[in-house]
Amino acid sequence: MPSYLHSHHLNARLQALDQFLIEHQQLWKPRPFTTLNLPWEATHPELAAHLRQCSLADAETDSAADHLPAPFPQLALQARQLAALGNLPATDLPTASHRLDVAVPGRKWQQIEAFASHLAFREPPRHWLDWCSGKGHLGRRLLQPGQQLTCLEYDAELVAAGQALSAHHHLPAQHVQQDVLASDSARHLHGEKSVVALHACGDLHVRLMQLASQQGCRQLAVAPCCYNRIAAQQYQALSTAAQASNLQLSLDDLGLPLSETVTAGARVRRQRDTSMARRLGFDLLQRQQRQTSEYLPTPSLPVAWLEKPFEQYCRDLAELKQLPLQGNPDWPALEAAGWQRLAEVRNLERMRNLFRRPLEMWLVLDRALFLEEQGYDVRVGLFCDYPLTPRNLLILAERDR
Repeated sequence: MPSYLHSHHLNARLQALDQFLIEHQQLWKPRPFTTLNLPWEATHPELAAHLRQCSLADAETDSAADHLPAPFPQLALQARQLAALGNLPATDLPTASHRLDVAVPGRKWQQIEAFASHLAFREPPRHWLDWCSGKGHLGRRLLQPGQQLTCLEYDAELVAAGQALSAHHHLPAQHVQQDVLASDSARHLHGEKSVVALHACGDLHVRLMQLASQQGCRQLAVAPCCYNRIAAQQYQALSTAAQASNLQLSLDDLGLPLSETVTAGARVRRQRDTSMARRLGFDLLQRQQRQTSEYLPTPSLPVAWLEKPFEQYCRDLAELKQLPLQGNPDWPALEAAGWQRLAEVRNLERMRNLFRRPLEMWLVLDRALFLEEQGYDVRVGLFCDYPLTPRNLLILAERDR
């Protein structure tokens, strides 16, 4: 079994991942969804031809990595080895008090339980700070007798609902309305605080790590999410090691780790497939109409649009994009081509997907190394199994007294 990573292994793993990602970036940076012919298809024609004739169902099963032409199995093995990571040590979490999980969706509560049971700090926390807390479910689950809790949340309705829940359970919790990106959010952070953030997006968790380390917080537990939700157009590396890397990451690149849907049900998956097939059909239409080989970005559309006949869908979308349609498009052929292309896109994406976890590991290790540079003892590992949430990486950082 792989183990979790401790401070002295973080840099070596980042360097190995860095080399792998840079060496193969022509395989994972171009997106099959927006690019009709991928640069790597010329270098690996046998693999490309094989993937292009696979069905949509083949892409879903994805178990046959070993049977695909080279270099797929070799890259899959390398990616697995580089991204291998064990669980962080579990702690004895006291049983949740009666009805604490009421009004929390089941999967979310399981994630909270898993996260809370892997916070093995050397010193017992005295004052929890739940960053981007929502209603504060995580903070309340962590709170033990003799401890205090502060919950920071931007949405006033969630703050009020959280305060009411904490009052109902007679807990010493303070719920504060706070934009954590604002300059005054640092006032909530000081040495006594143990700060937790379960799936705070992009800039929100990065800001936490920067401020908490400046303010000398004793302990941090961060499970990052949505690496692409940042204000900058390019990724800004945090650690000295990642800043020295030649890896340049766009917002598109940063979205790669988030591109899988482990938790979606059959109906949602069917809607997603139909939506993508239609977008790909429309994409072929707009390329014909504009006589271009360029992808035309389209906005998110309400699910109700999928009820429209395909022709109407395309006409309405063309109008939305101010694209006048000429001639008589062959609508049934375009619709069928959209589904055909969806199968090709999904299968070609299998190559790109090999790099999903290595890239996420690189991003998480950049965060971990940054905290190490700020004087923390840092561990990185899993806090739950992949099906519960794909964002199952946890950074634990603790300062010596």
